[in-house]
Amino acid sequence: MSRVKQKDTDLELMVRSRLRKLGYKFKTNVRNLPGRPDIVFPNAKVAVFIDGDFWHGFRFPAWEHKLRRFWRRKIAMNRLRDRRNFRKFRAMHWQVIRIWQHQIKADLDTCLRRISSSIK
Repeated sequence: MSRVKQKDTDLELMVRSRLRKLGYKFKTNVRNLPGRPDIVFPNAKVAVFIDGDFWHGFRFPAWEHKLRRFWRRKIAMNRLRDRRNFRKFRAMHWQVIRIWQHQIKADLDTCLRRISSSIK
């Protein structure tokens, strides 16, 4: 697990590159915000999380039975932490955008439009 990248993943770099080409300015991996969002638009109060399907448990109940107890617990705790962090953002009156790995791979432009529409 120590070899798993936690920031500057290929997907994050792809999204950030396209956002820069569109002229957006943002911060990355802001430590003083809950969950260290991947992309942050402080003025618009928008935090973007780019989440891996496995690590953050996309449709987890459908496939958790296939995992060993260690991984079930690990992913369940990740999901719990994500929910807690999203609640903290809502309490601070921020908008959270969660983009899943498979969404970026399937249609990056739609993901970028989601972000764009939230910061305007």
